[in-house]
Amino acid sequence: MNTGRCISPTSLQDHLEVRIQTQKQFTGIWHCIVTTVKREGAHGFFKGMALPITTISMTSSVVFGTYRNCLQCLARFRGISAANTKLDVFLSGLVAGVAQISVMSPGDIVKVRLQCQTESERSGLKPKYSGPIHCLLSIARDEGASGLYRGALPLAFRDGPSFATYFLTYSTLCSQLTPAGQKEPEWTVVLLAGGLAGTAGWSVGTPMDVIKARLQMDGVRGERRYRGFVHCVTETVRNEGLGIFFRSLGINCLRAFPVNMVVFAVYEVSVRILRSASVDRLS
Repeated sequence: MNTGRCISPTSLQDHLEVRIQTQKQFTGIWHCIVTTVKREGAHGFFKGMALPITTISMTSSVVFGTYRNCLQCLARFRGISAANTKLDVFLSGLVAGVAQISVMSPGDIVKVRLQCQTESERSGLKPKYSGPIHCLLSIARDEGASGLYRGALPLAFRDGPSFATYFLTYSTLCSQLTPAGQKEPEWTVVLLAGGLAGTAGWSVGTPMDVIKARLQMDGVRGERRYRGFVHCVTETVRNEGLGIFFRSLGINCLRAFPVNMVVFAVYEVSVRILRSASVDRLS
């Protein structure tokens, strides 16, 4: 899930998540923090965030725009006044999650490559990539345009089910916690449902997030270890066990709850403003 990745304390958590998922040298969260500060300084925690920050508005627009349009299409398919079902919400979230990959994948692979780049001038080792633009152009030059979409398959398997769970959890909690006859949920409900939706989404998406990051880093520091998606999954399970898929779940959930409280609060404000403007225009 891309929703919820921003520069702030969440940048630290995102950085730790990627390094723990892809590098065996780190024995845990604290060891990763101490090693990063020692080798790269505080700047190391913000590597790779520039490009995702510049594209986050576009990615979020694709996700929420696709979600709302799918809901409307499904409602019209059954009848103009038909209310959306939970299945509609699930399917719309699934489509929205997959749709965002087209704009998200290039920025995501640049982020992962830079976050896993432990070399720095401070450590006396010259880094392979000097910055996000250099990384983007290097990948396109060395691996072709398809290189920018390496890991897109596990990304689809991550974000499709994740966003389906994400929107379904939010919709279900809002409907359950909103009194009968009240059209819109209270803001406390929005914040609680948003936070829990983010946590639920990452609980579903974390295993594929591990595979995605490993495929994106495969071959950067030598020969490729994985022949493809299935081989990566089987080798990861064989060598490290199923527990590796949930190694960064705690970090993901810690970030997801507060960030998605804000995401859905902004979403509800936007929807209510647009709905009010539409009513005023028709009246």
